[in-house]
Amino acid sequence: MTTVDDMDYEFRTARPEDAEAIEALDGSFTTRTIFHVAVAEGGFTLREIPVDPPIHKVFPAEEADDGDSEGSGEGDGPTDEEDPNSRTFVAVGTNGGLAGFAAVSYVPWNRRLAIDDIEVAPAHRGQGVGRTLMGHAVEFARERGAGHLWLEVTNINAPAIHAYRRMGFAFCGLDTMLYNGTPSLGEYALYMSMPCL
Repeated sequence: MTTVDDMDYEFRTARPEDAEAIEALDGSFTTRTIFHVAVAEGGFTLREIPVDPPIHKVFPAEEADDGDSEGSGEGDGPTDEEDPNSRTFVAVGTNGGLAGFAAVSYVPWNRRLAIDDIEVAPAHRGQGVGRTLMGHAVEFARERGAGHLWLEVTNINAPAIHAYRRMGFAFCGLDTMLYNGTPSLGEYALYMSMPCL
């Protein structure tokens, strides 16, 4: 058991029986600010601005790509035994409920560990669960020989962006088209990275 801010959690690699709880975890967020993106010929700028009323975003369930009824959302895929370059770490509370998870994958050609998905249940936010899960991702990155960690986040998820920046991530790119054709149309994908020291 690992203690985070006077609360007990078990942090471990996900097991097959965790899949349903991972899929059901509430990853929604509410924010009073967003990062406004201004694209210019030489790059882009970000400016945090207030929004009124606050934005509450609920991520839709992922649809299966191949008609498979089990789904193929972020964090789904081969088990760790099938793919040594992927891991899902979970935080389990004292009541046995899932507090959060982080699904990661190592990309050998550029020595990058991608944070494919990281979510913390609302009742457990602000207590160090996400930071500890990211710590497990960093350990795995070092084991694999990664040079850096990388993630994608929507520009409207200011709470996550602030958390990532506190962990040491910095902005490294922008995709203005990633969310076209999705319920997130109008948002921008921000890319963040952190060296694996």
